[in-house]
Amino acid sequence: MKQMKVGTIGYGGAFNMGRHHLKEMLLNPGFVAAAVCDLDAERLKVAKEDFPGIQTYTDVDTMLRRSDVELLVIILPHNVHAQVAVKCLKAGRHVVVEKPFAITVKECDDMIAAARATKRLLSTYHNRHWDSNILTIVANLHKIGRPFRWESHAGHYGEPGKWWRSYKEISGGIIYDWGAHFTEWMLQVMRYDMREISGYQVAGEVWKKFTNEDEVEAVVRFKGHAVASHTASSICMAGKDMIRITGTRGAIVATHSNVDIHTMDKAGNKLRSSVKMIPGRSPDYYKNVHDHLFTGEKLVITAEWARRVIQVLDYAGISARKGTVVKAKYK
Repeated sequence: MKQMKVGTIGYGGAFNMGRHHLKEMLLNPGFVAAAVCDLDAERLKVAKEDFPGIQTYTDVDTMLRRSDVELLVIILPHNVHAQVAVKCLKAGRHVVVEKPFAITVKECDDMIAAARATKRLLSTYHNRHWDSNILTIVANLHKIGRPFRWESHAGHYGEPGKWWRSYKEISGGIIYDWGAHFTEWMLQVMRYDMREISGYQVAGEVWKKFTNEDEVEAVVRFKGHAVASHTASSICMAGKDMIRITGTRGAIVATHSNVDIHTMDKAGNKLRSSVKMIPGRSPDYYKNVHDHLFTGEKLVITAEWARRVIQVLDYAGISARKGTVVKAKYK
């Protein structure tokens, strides 16, 4: 295979993600920008300016019927990721879904079943798998022994952001935004089978005109005496460490741009050092997708891996609503 035609479903103005995805894809030889679909005719004009000669469509069915685009990136509201992905897979197209992969485990299962039936690639855009902080954390993890606790927090005190950041029926909930990234990082560190998932929430108490929860915490218990938690909050007046990992011989405290290692010397003195950050490699996501499709390299962000992330977010919400622990289906 010498080339593959690629495109996006969604070219909205928010963050210019359509342009971002296509430009990152085109860093890899063989990917050719072929088609864009968006409801907004003005955004399609922008796409034509960004990528002269690209085909444009205003509905997915027409694109799938008329275009020979082979790999499609879905950049749509969270609540329609699954249905559009399944439609594209059944039409024989490879699919990348913007994060989060979906809202529910069932949606993930439906997408994975369609990908297996059609033997097409299915992945989600966990480009932050290659962020500087998590690359640095993983490289230094051996210094703290066996990690047995992960704690992460993303919060502030203020009204939720606009559009999908405000409405649970679109977003899935407050924890589906940055929580998808933090959970994917968590699973890179906590390499154990999941046993059960709990969730706790404050909903509709402070920001009453929005349907996203005010705060959600997800807690995962793993096999082997290990636990992890992530909190997403819009009612957090006082901050916490962004990431804290506790191990049997030390701890790691991290932000987006700094990683501190806490250990102890032979004399019992506590040591703290800020380690050199490994540069982030966000473009590696599409490099890996490209190499998987062109040369058979192992796919890093598989659909099954992405489903583990959604299981944590989905089951935490179920647990919070029911007030009970939910057993993990996918370890």
